Amino acid sequence: MIKAAYLHIPFCEHICHYCDFNKVFLKGQPVDDYLRALDNEMKMTLTEYPTDRLDTIFVGGGTPTSLNEQQLYWFCDSINRNLPKADKLEFTFEANPGDLTKGKLQILKDAGVNRISLGVQTFNEELLKKIGRVHKAKDVYQTIENTKTVGFENISIDLIFSLPTQTIQDLKETLTDAFSLDITHYSAYSLIIEPKTVFYNLLKKGKLPTPGEDIEASMYEVLMEEMEKHGFNQYEISNFSRPGYESRHNLTYWNNEHYYGFGAGAHSYVNGNRRSNSGPLKKYIDQIASGYLPVFEDHHVTKAEQMEEEMFLGLRKTEGVSISHFNEKFNIDPLKLFEKELRELMTKQWIEVGKDHIYLTKNGRFLGNEVFQSFLGVV
Repeated sequence: MIKAAYLHIPFCEHICHYCDFNKVFLKGQPVDDYLRALDNEMKMTLTEYPTDRLDTIFVGGGTPTSLNEQQLYWFCDSINRNLPKADKLEFTFEANPGDLTKGKLQILKDAGVNRISLGVQTFNEELLKKIGRVHKAKDVYQTIENTKTVGFENISIDLIFSLPTQTIQDLKETLTDAFSLDITHYSAYSLIIEPKTVFYNLLKKGKLPTPGEDIEASMYEVLMEEMEKHGFNQYEISNFSRPGYESRHNLTYWNNEHYYGFGAGAHSYVNGNRRSNSGPLKKYIDQIASGYLPVFEDHHVTKAEQMEEEMFLGLRKTEGVSISHFNEKFNIDPLKLFEKELRELMTKQWIEVGKDHIYLTKNGRFLGNEVFQSFLGVV
């Protein structure tokens, strides 16, 4: 049974230099038509693939809170009309500091949203400009204050390290500012330069001074040490939380469970198939208007692929992959199935095998991608 849903709002007031998500400038876009299409996609999908309840709903983007108050109210009502919700639902909205007004916060609160995730990235004003962000550090403090005033307790922020010209001292100062917010969750990612971004074009021209792998590794070590020092549990490679505030939605992905994906360019894992929706807005809207689900790609995941995914997704979690759960799910012992790969990774001291879990060592967390690749094409 599917217990999670992701909804994609592709609109942005501004597009950051590192962003490669499916997004468009807000101005002049058919926002109302898009929201109606989303409403219909939810109806059509739940008719074809029903579920009795969702434990987690995540609205991402783009910038979901770039919608005006009327659109935001209608959209939240659409979600509540179409998606069956569990009593203890985790309901998250992404937002940017500075565009999340008290009015919008109240709409979200009244609609049952109980978790806010803010794209902060850094508190260094110079770096914010360099990466194409338009908010300032003061906007973060004001937005967090407003969010708490309206009654939200579960608040997360995203941070990015290894930014162009960023130093270890810059990161330490950003972490000091971040901890002063007194919130429940942090996500922190190293910068990945993707094709078709401003940063990618600058890098090709030799105009993007990145810190380099050694500095990036040192930054990650500082990040882990400071999070632990301040009482935040690293439950996944890039995620840290107070006890009980782990992102249940993201754990859906890392536990290799099924989920709905609604919206232009959204991905889903439904009925054993990994699907992606059409990305261009017009194509997405037109397909739904014609009575079809907006599927762009549809791949049936074989049992071999499922087992490989179970390993490289599960190893992102600090607790790792449960040996007994793997055995129960696939009727095979992962210690035997991946015996050669596990032995090599243990020799390198990148993973350890406990009583019931296979998990990354601290050194292994620095080299996660290399570890994950070890399980591809094995079965």
